[in-house]
Amino acid sequence: MKIIKFAAIDIGSNAVRLLFTNVIEKDGESYLRKSSLIRVPIRLGADTFTSNDISAEKEEKMVKTMIAFRNLMDVHDIESYRACATSAMREAGNGPQLIQRIKKEANIQIDLITGKEEANIIFSNKHTTFLDPKKNYLYVDVGGGSTEITLFSGGIAHFSCSFDVGTIKILKNCVPLNEFIRIKECLLDICSSKDNIELIGSGGNINKLFKYASPRKERVLSYHELKEIHSMFSSLSYDQLMINYDMNPDRADVIIPAATIFLSIMEWANSDVIQIPKIGVSDGIIHQLYQEYSSPKAMA
Repeated sequence: MKIIKFAAIDIGSNAVRLLFTNVIEKDGESYLRKSSLIRVPIRLGADTFTSNDISAEKEEKMVKTMIAFRNLMDVHDIESYRACATSAMREAGNGPQLIQRIKKEANIQIDLITGKEEANIIFSNKHTTFLDPKKNYLYVDVGGGSTEITLFSGGIAHFSCSFDVGTIKILKNCVPLNEFIRIKECLLDICSSKDNIELIGSGGNINKLFKYASPRKERVLSYHELKEIHSMFSSLSYDQLMINYDMNPDRADVIIPAATIFLSIMEWANSDVIQIPKIGVSDGIIHQLYQEYSSPKAMA
């Protein structure tokens, strides 16, 4: 038996995450087991989406966080890592300078990825290999600054697009004019010829929304259930969401915008069900790292 450890850093608009995963190789098979996840709610998007720059205060927090992540990766003796930054860092005017500073002070290389690249990383976790080839699926990842949508039909991705809509952008009134209309028109176009489309949702918010549904083994929510949760949360204050539902402050203010986005997409796609397999960018990065590690070229 052989154990290899990898690390993935996901620098999102709402939080920064460091995921450690063990890959166990035994008898020709490989098993991925998450070791630990560290989440730091820096919320870069609150700066970028309103002032187009990351503030000096959050820049310092980012550098300190990345130094801490580097120390943790060294202690864990990882095989390799990858750090990816999405919309908040991507759209920040001073993003490239911050990336250079982090490389110098924390010795961490950060890759700025597009919305399409973000979707491709998420899909690399191979969840799609478990899809029913006879069904149609709409893969939806809702982040703080963007929403990625991919249509799977017959087990093949037929359409993929990134939209400039996210929970923090809704919170800060920074969603571009007509962007929701663009999503609606796009979904009506690509889904009109498909029957019984099921959604696959990813992101921290949809996992939290699932947590407050009725207990069940299957990680699935119906449109009706999600609408009831949305209605219930909308009637509560920010304080009530934190106290009554044990939400972190940076979750309590974006959970309703997230539910709104998912409900809108389900309605426009004429979908009654959303699957929630608990996967995201970090998981996809790990799969990519292991694939690179185990490729014939890497082993040569």
